[in-house]
Amino acid sequence: MEYRYKPSSKVCSQEMIIELEGDIIKKVTIVGGCAGNTVGVSNLIQGMKIDEAIERIKGIPCGVRGTSCPDQLAIALEEAKKRNRKLVGHERGIENEEKGFARNEWRRR
Repeated sequence: MEYRYKPSSKVCSQEMIIELEGDIIKKVTIVGGCAGNTVGVSNLIQGMKIDEAIERIKGIPCGVRGTSCPDQLAIALEEAKKRNRKLVGHERGIENEEKGFARNEWRRR
């Protein structure tokens, strides 16, 4: 799944493109920002589980901005995780409807 995120105007990066496979980060591309930092963070979290990456980079400040590119990436990962969970749940519901189960009924069986 590809997820695109527009970070806060308080940071230099302009867009974050995240590719996920389940709960694993396959690739992150950050447009704009300090190349050394954004490419470095992107490469470091590649192959990592979403929750571990969020835990490591959330809350990192950049000067007095109150946020940073890594912090914005953590926020983007949280949103992507929520979206991924909804998508997977929706797909499971459709799968189960095709098998003859009513929506949400499959959980009880």
